[in-house]
Amino acid sequence: MNLNKLNRILLQTMLLPVVFLLLVAALLIWQVRNAEQTVERIQVANQNIATASLINALMVDEETGVRGYQNTSNEIFLQPYEFAVNPLQDAFASLRAGITAEHGDTRPINDLVAAHQRWVTTIAEPMIETVRNGGNTRDPGANLRGKAELDNLRSISAGIIDTEKQKNALAVQRWQVQVSDTLYGIVGASLISGILIGAFARNRIHAVTSAFQSTLIALRDETQSTYESEQRLLATLTSIGEGVVVCNSEGCVELLNAVAEQLTGWSQKDALNLAVQQVFVFADETTHELLENPFDHVKRTNRLTGTLHALLVQRDGSVLQIDCSGAPIHDRFGTILGVIIVFRDVTEQRRTQAALMASEKLAVAGRLAATIAHEIHNPLDAVVNLVYLMKSGSTPEETQQFLQMASAELDRVTQISRAMLGMYRESRTPVALEIKPIIESVLVLLERQLARAQIQITSIIPNNAVVTGYPAELRQVFTNLISNAAEASAPGNTIEIVARIVSSTHGRPHPRPGVAVIINDHGTGITPADLDRIFQPFFTTKGEHGTGLGLWVSQGIVQKHGGSITVESRTSPIDKGTTITVFLPRGEAELPTA
Repeated sequence: MNLNKLNRILLQTMLLPVVFLLLVAALLIWQVRNAEQTVERIQVANQNIATASLINALMVDEETGVRGYQNTSNEIFLQPYEFAVNPLQDAFASLRAGITAEHGDTRPINDLVAAHQRWVTTIAEPMIETVRNGGNTRDPGANLRGKAELDNLRSISAGIIDTEKQKNALAVQRWQVQVSDTLYGIVGASLISGILIGAFARNRIHAVTSAFQSTLIALRDETQSTYESEQRLLATLTSIGEGVVVCNSEGCVELLNAVAEQLTGWSQKDALNLAVQQVFVFADETTHELLENPFDHVKRTNRLTGTLHALLVQRDGSVLQIDCSGAPIHDRFGTILGVIIVFRDVTEQRRTQAALMASEKLAVAGRLAATIAHEIHNPLDAVVNLVYLMKSGSTPEETQQFLQMASAELDRVTQISRAMLGMYRESRTPVALEIKPIIESVLVLLERQLARAQIQITSIIPNNAVVTGYPAELRQVFTNLISNAAEASAPGNTIEIVARIVSSTHGRPHPRPGVAVIINDHGTGITPADLDRIFQPFFTTKGEHGTGLGLWVSQGIVQKHGGSITVESRTSPIDKGTTITVFLPRGEAELPTA
């Protein structure tokens, strides 16, 4: 072996291990760098999952605030909605940044933001505005649209979380493969290169271990955050001022909050795992017959129930008047995991309302009695005078004329007495009735009052305008509204009364067939500030001459009939006056045949 060959072997012996070590080192560095990038992706995916979960929690807070405000009209229940607005926008921005950082598709987060904004502008804000204006928030159509929008939000959010979890799972799997390859490389290199490769491998393993520990710490923190969120939700359910019953998909009770324990008479310990139909017994207010439990309704329809008015049979057999609603609890696949029932005691509220309505009816009866006594007294005086003239020696022609005049006055007395009897001859069940005779009988009672006030009445009412209701109560409503219009009008003004038959349509504002009665005056009008309060009890614009109960009672009667009452007012100097529209549904009752 010559020197050149030896040198060449020595050079190969020296260079090949060095080159091999360099290649191994480059390979190991490349593998470790890929592992670090994978860990970073895992961290970004976990952060995105946490942010999406926070968005879900904030949207739940918004929905809870709006529903609480819808059910109670109390501004304090709106706080979760208001507190969630700014954090939700920050969470949207953070989630978009996280998805952009991992070069993901940002269209889902854009869709989520757009869907949330659409829910706010078309459902939440109109609902809040309607509650503040005292409007009707029990429209099933509006509630279904709100649910559809929320389901869409949850679906988009669930899709984002699923996508991030898939990315996270792929990244973890890739990281595990990279770690495995790195370890095998380190072990193989250590057998060939000795101490240097072993030292290098230990350094790299230490870096990988540090990254793995960081990931474990982040996962542990996220688990703790999720647990704390669940505890906050549980504390909220147990401390709110309404009764809450939570049951699983099988209908077994899982939770009764303190208010539910008090109202049902069952303790959490005794009710746990019992059938909800046994704990929450639901009965009709009128017949006291058992009704379908809200759990059964939600389970059958797989959707939110409207507010139901019924009797709650307590554990000791006593009953309470309650308002309640039920809502399903879904998993991310739409499967029902359970049902939550929310209810509140309205016994005292109903008693107060009944007392106020009775007070207003007595006031109306007193005013009408005075009016009728005066109206009957005048024609009777005329009859007495005519009889006196006939006794004083009138001619046959004069006697005939006096008899005709007396007969006309007695006919008016008969009309007034019949109208009075009709006003207070109440039906036990709603009947089919025509609007025209009802309004005409009211105008008979108010004829002299309107004449003295120099108020003209024009009416256009079709003969076949039929609704289902209670005649006496509807007479009270129209007496109140026409009297209000007359009191607001100046001498010489005209009050227009128009009735329109509304056909069955799915449009707004009247989705059912019925009759719309429009009463329009040209009086002083109602200011916008007062217009928002006119249906509140004890609010009046008449000073000491008003009770503040007329419109409130009238609204209650119309809503009892399944209808609606709306008020529009004009206060400009050029065009002043008020227009009241009363819609009454046709119903199912039929007019008696000839």
